[in-house]
Amino acid sequence: MLVCVHGWLLAGRLWQPLLQHWGDRHDAWCPDLPGFGREPRPMGLQPSLASYGRWLAGAIQRQASGRPLVLIGHSLGGSIALHAASHLGPQLRALVCVGFGGGIYQPRPFAMVRRGGAAFLRWRPGWLAEMPLAESIASPLRADLHAARGLLACSMRRQSVQQLPAMVSRLTVPSLWICGSRDGVMEPRYVRHLAGFAPEHTVIELAGIGHLPMRQAPARLGDAVDGWLGQSLEDQRVASPCS
Repeated sequence: MLVCVHGWLLAGRLWQPLLQHWGDRHDAWCPDLPGFGREPRPMGLQPSLASYGRWLAGAIQRQASGRPLVLIGHSLGGSIALHAASHLGPQLRALVCVGFGGGIYQPRPFAMVRRGGAAFLRWRPGWLAEMPLAESIASPLRADLHAARGLLACSMRRQSVQQLPAMVSRLTVPSLWICGSRDGVMEPRYVRHLAGFAPEHTVIELAGIGHLPMRQAPARLGDAVDGWLGQSLEDQRVASPCS
């Protein structure tokens, strides 16, 4: 089972073009994270990466019913997937990160992003969210203020950023890191930097693609994931003493 996790201010529908490309090749689940899309945020869920990681792990275990898992996280969703991975045990077989990297704390750029994100959330026209809009436009307008503001701030705190390399180094499953050569949100060099801490990893750079390859080039993204997964899972079967 493939679980696709969206990023900040987005929703599970982000992955629809990729699912259409895959057709019936994969059993995929693309949930809305609580507070985003149409999923309400429970009062007890804190707007932190760790809390969302625990929520995601629990939701996956209920959905998967013991089936083997591959986690696919985009951007901030990659960080949430990384937090969830430690709670999934041997059920998790692989991790795929799309447009997710970092691990280097940069005070000034991060402060600018936090201020920009907070300004958007403060001034977004709430009435517009009730109009019949495309989901890509509606999702940022409907996002829960507490969840959106908290997750953005949490992801850019010094402690959160600096713990990423250690978390990646503790991965016990193979990981694939996909970046777009024209990604202005998460440049390929930061993806490669964080991927380098993973014990068993592969980096694929998609030429000419930006931050949303599942929208810009779903066939290229899907084929890259398929090719890597086929090889990675085959290697696991060969290495297993039960194979």
